[in-house]
Amino acid sequence: MKRVMLTVAYDGTNYCGWQLQPNGITIEEVLNRELSSLLGEEIRVIGASRTDSGVHALGNAAVFDTDTRIPAEKLSFAMNTRLPEDIRIVGSREVPADFHPRHCDSVKTYEYRIWNHTFADPTVRLYSKFCYYNLDVDRMQRAAQDLVGTHDFASFCSAGSQATTTVRTITGLTVERDIEEPRMVRIRVRGTGFLYNMVRIIAGTLMEIGMGQREPEEMRQILEACDRAKAGPTAEPRGLTLIGIAFRPLDRTDRRSCR
Repeated sequence: MKRVMLTVAYDGTNYCGWQLQPNGITIEEVLNRELSSLLGEEIRVIGASRTDSGVHALGNAAVFDTDTRIPAEKLSFAMNTRLPEDIRIVGSREVPADFHPRHCDSVKTYEYRIWNHTFADPTVRLYSKFCYYNLDVDRMQRAAQDLVGTHDFASFCSAGSQATTTVRTITGLTVERDIEEPRMVRIRVRGTGFLYNMVRIIAGTLMEIGMGQREPEEMRQILEACDRAKAGPTAEPRGLTLIGIAFRPLDRTDRRSCR
């Protein structure tokens, strides 16, 4: 028996998120089905991040246990011949048997994209939020800095969260226009963990500040209020992409935080 980690990229447009759902197809469901068919054994993957319906990923991670003799690094190629075009395995490797992607120290990076122009662009409509108000990126960046660090992010957590604490750590948060395509605004957030809809609520609040509906200085007040009603709207899922997850070293000499 060995444990394999997959790095998974997907267009979430046609899926009801990562986690198994009774009312629609999910990324987890497709992976379980195709892995089970390929390996001839029942496979149930464990995902690192349970992205919501319509959210995309370039580097989500999942592990599973298998008795297969196929080398772990070859499973990505075998799986990609079976998966639909909107899901791809971009890496596969063997990891320690006790490695768990949700119990290991890690840093996740998300990006929220906003198409900021008078008219929508149909070629980016599935991967960005359209906003025709001119966004003041400098104001958004000033406000964003108040969120960096370890704080209680209760104001940025949707109802229904099962988290035992709303304290999280954001290690980096930037707002900038794409150098090659200045009509695209990118909000990039890096942290050790995120609450339910946290990044999308941050994006919705920063957009209000960028449109002049709030002042940058209000971000600190919103954060300290620990009240969801004080923050902005939850930005729509299509603009959000999980860029990647960096785990602590996975070698067998440093596993203490991965069990």
